[in-house]
Amino acid sequence: MGKIKDRKIVVVNQASNYLTVGFCNAFADKFESVSLVTGSIHIQGEELSKNVTVTYINKWVERPARKKFTSYVIACLKIYWLLLTKYRKHEVFFVSIPPMGYLLNLLVSNRFSMVVWDVYPDVFKITGMKETHWMYKTWASLNKKSFNKAFRLFTIGNKMADLLEVYVSRKKLIIQPIWSIFQANERVVKEENPFIKEHNLQNKFIIQYSGNIGLTHKVEVVVEIAELLKDNPNIVFQIIGRGPRVPALQKMVEEKNLPNCMFLPFQSDEMFPFSLSAADLGIVILDELTSKGSVPSKSYNLMSYGIPSIYIAGEDSELHDYAQNFNAAKCFTERELNKAKEFILQISTNEQQWNEMSNNAMNTSKLFRRDNADKFVELYLKE
Repeated sequence: MGKIKDRKIVVVNQASNYLTVGFCNAFADKFESVSLVTGSIHIQGEELSKNVTVTYINKWVERPARKKFTSYVIACLKIYWLLLTKYRKHEVFFVSIPPMGYLLNLLVSNRFSMVVWDVYPDVFKITGMKETHWMYKTWASLNKKSFNKAFRLFTIGNKMADLLEVYVSRKKLIIQPIWSIFQANERVVKEENPFIKEHNLQNKFIIQYSGNIGLTHKVEVVVEIAELLKDNPNIVFQIIGRGPRVPALQKMVEEKNLPNCMFLPFQSDEMFPFSLSAADLGIVILDELTSKGSVPSKSYNLMSYGIPSIYIAGEDSELHDYAQNFNAAKCFTERELNKAKEFILQISTNEQQWNEMSNNAMNTSKLFRRDNADKFVELYLKE
């Protein structure tokens, strides 16, 4: 079957990662004309097809908050202009950033679709914003118009679909999971792992949080669990990442005098498989105010390496359902940290339980493979 010639599509994401590359390549398998509008492309394994034409806009700025917001606004203006000019005859497939970018479908005539895996304005509840706030009410009102106008509206799980039902009919939503960076269990054994050797972690049970440490990430939960286990010298907690809250967390660890906590910066792409391989247990955290509206990609990466996890999230979250359905993780609320402690003590000394959960994680990871990108495109094209 030949490629589609009478339709053109442009994928839009200010900060493109492996997921955006996967979408582009999957579309390039079906469409003769595929473009990408982005500020940057972070290649993680899969290379971007040479058949995809790239137009660069300004890069996403992580911090400070003022510059981040400014970068979002500039990106929106540039995307809007490109959709009015260079890509006025293209269908649009919007992914992720800038977070308000999908609202541009209210201003352009393009056939416009979007993938939603962080639900705004609901995310703002983490900052204490109430639903009565003018920004929240305005964004929520625009969501209803934008989502109803969308050609295809994708989300990645049932709980997220529940949340989006506030804005649009469930019948409009297409639920399709995403995928891991890693497509096979390439976990490196500890005896051969340079990350283990570099940080003298031999014979340690390593519990690892790896990700952003911003205002909306409750990484202090990791420190609180570490405090509960500070008298166990065989268990080490790693906090890997960057963000404005790192100094406060480091001070928290110092004040609590916790010898079992270590901080590391984000690892290079070359070292990342080794740092992930070092983990015996992963930690994935979602603020309970918004845990229904997100699934961190790290949860899929942990599965793909057969690493059991602790999820700190609400009972209404997708992560809670994953824990219940797949038994590759245990989910606890922020009020159940003592239960999390008991689980850690149990699994750190019970090799059979660890192996069972590890095998469950690897089996579950098969649901989150790269061919999910192709499934997005198949659903996009479905009549």
